[in-house]
Amino acid sequence: MEKHTLIIAEKPSAAQRLAEALDHEGKPEEIREKGVPYFVAHCRGKRLVVAPALGHLYTVVQTQGRRNYYPVFDFKWAPRHVAERGAKRIRIWTELLSKLAQDADHFIGACDYDLEGSLIGYCILKYVCGNKEATARRMKFSTLMKSELEKSYQKLLPRLDFALIEAGKTRHEVDWLYGMNLSRALTLAAERWSGRYATLSTGRVQGPTLRFLARRESAIRCFVPTPYWGIKATFEKYGCAYEAKYARQKIEKRIEADTVVKKCRGKIGEIEKIGVKNLRQKPPIPFDLGKLQTEAYRLFRYKPRRTARVAERLYLKTLISYPRTSSQRLPSIINYRRILKGLSKKLVYGRLASELLKKEKLKPMEGKKEDSSHPAVYPTGNLPARALSESEKKIWDLVVRRFMAVFGESAIVQSTRVCIGVNGYHFYLRGRRVMKEGWMHFYIPYTRTEELLLPSLKEGEKIKLTNITRKDKFTKPPPRYNPSTLLNKMEDEGIGTKTTRADIIETLYNRGYIADERVRATDLGITVSETLQEHCPEVVSVKLTRELEEKMEFVKSGNEKRENVLIDTVTQLRPLLEEFKRKEETIGRTLSDAIRNAQVQERVIGSCSSCSSGQLIILHSRKTGKRFIGCSNYFKGLCRASFPLPQRGTAKPLGRDCKSCRWPLMQIRMRGKRTWRLCFNPECSSKEEGRKRVEMRNL
Repeated sequence: MEKHTLIIAEKPSAAQRLAEALDHEGKPEEIREKGVPYFVAHCRGKRLVVAPALGHLYTVVQTQGRRNYYPVFDFKWAPRHVAERGAKRIRIWTELLSKLAQDADHFIGACDYDLEGSLIGYCILKYVCGNKEATARRMKFSTLMKSELEKSYQKLLPRLDFALIEAGKTRHEVDWLYGMNLSRALTLAAERWSGRYATLSTGRVQGPTLRFLARRESAIRCFVPTPYWGIKATFEKYGCAYEAKYARQKIEKRIEADTVVKKCRGKIGEIEKIGVKNLRQKPPIPFDLGKLQTEAYRLFRYKPRRTARVAERLYLKTLISYPRTSSQRLPSIINYRRILKGLSKKLVYGRLASELLKKEKLKPMEGKKEDSSHPAVYPTGNLPARALSESEKKIWDLVVRRFMAVFGESAIVQSTRVCIGVNGYHFYLRGRRVMKEGWMHFYIPYTRTEELLLPSLKEGEKIKLTNITRKDKFTKPPPRYNPSTLLNKMEDEGIGTKTTRADIIETLYNRGYIADERVRATDLGITVSETLQEHCPEVVSVKLTRELEEKMEFVKSGNEKRENVLIDTVTQLRPLLEEFKRKEETIGRTLSDAIRNAQVQERVIGSCSSCSSGQLIILHSRKTGKRFIGCSNYFKGLCRASFPLPQRGTAKPLGRDCKSCRWPLMQIRMRGKRTWRLCFNPECSSKEEGRKRVEMRNL
């Protein structure tokens, strides 16, 4: 192969965008070897080979020794195909990159400009390309638009971003030291006690996050509701009814509430005071990844990890800027007017973009957070070249409308508070009216502009009380987190990063530590959290995790050395693990009981409708090995109820009932196929309806 410049991209799709942008004809040659693509482009007489990674090709592994002991503090960086099962294909990628590096005379890192991307490129240049990290140059860009990629190539950074690389290495190594040692300690403790293997895990961020959830679940389970009373009053004016609130929202004594109702019923109210305020609501700030994930959950119920994946696809399609950012600022260098002119070509945004373009000066509302690597998330101004999926349409539209809204003027909302006196007691009517839409105009339909209009009223005017009743109420337990509020909690506590928080939440689901959309800590999750809290409280400490995050930020800024952070980590971990080992038998017994109970609960479908006293559970036939649903009373000779199940895919209770017959629903997840719901009741009316639809189609 002739001499060339080797450019390392993070993913195949990014490599293709790079090659198309840099090739003088925009038509690079795509070559595949053993299914792995790379691209050959020509720019100013120079041959460029743009080769992709597949995310991290290298990872942290134990230097030597078996996997059935701890603590382990010796590690090294090794290819993923050596370290991980199921990563054998990674070997083909590293071999191809090594081959392409042999005839390269220049090297350029062009992975995403953040901790992860910088580390991916560094490992390839160091380990695969033969220590080229010291001489390689760096492309820095926030979008995959042709103009920005060309500019990035023309103005190459003279060296790799070693501060980011050091911070990335530190984070991976610290997380490995915590995660591997603690997860191994939990798993081995349970296995040595029970003789059965079950994967348990925790980590530097996972532990404190689970602790939030376990404490909240314990508070909910222990909560004892106490009664209180409220007053509901309805007034009438000009033939319309208006609901007012009593001055005290929470009345501790029923007799007091009854007294208010008794003394006000049948009386005429008098308007004592009318207060009007004009509230100025500033435009929203631009999206960082966390705020985008929060808003997408509020509007579309997309879990944070899903939003991150969709945003990544939009970035690779050059529709939005790099999404994994913590910045809430939009520098003028991105050219606001160019972006708005591009968006104005799409009919649905044309009028809104034109309104902003008429402004003499465009100044965005910005937040406090900055990211030295990338600005806030913004649309590039490009329009989709191909049809987008439903989720891509929603996230792109959300980013576009948020971008326009930040340039809008403040909205003015008029708030009215009417105090009504009835026989010495006070009630309040509240009204809300949008006087000036401002930025809300650009953010429709994602902003709430509900108005509560009141009739024309004057102080001293009489108003009829048509109805008044006592409302019996009970205090409620603290609400459960949802994926969005949990993400915000992690961010507020300063644990995890913009890119790892969603993955941590997903891991907790996968381990069976949490369940449901309104996040519920399971018995297993609570046991793991309480075990760590009792025997290794530092592991679930938010303070310790936050301090480590701060140290890693110091590494990024050059104010701390990676080696010092690793030494501190080992110093903290060693006594914790030694203490854990001394209590391993007690811990193992507790964890084994929790695992066994969790496994039983996973098989319970619901109450048996045949005998009413047993539980329907997933069983396996001793003769055939096939699975089916049977009653727990079968083994007692009290019930013979049984129902067939699909033999392929994973089956688990869905946690809710069939709408047609009220039997418990099952979830069947087939490998490589969509998940579907199963009502196993053979007499369910929905099955008869389905059969009729099939017969009609066949006529």
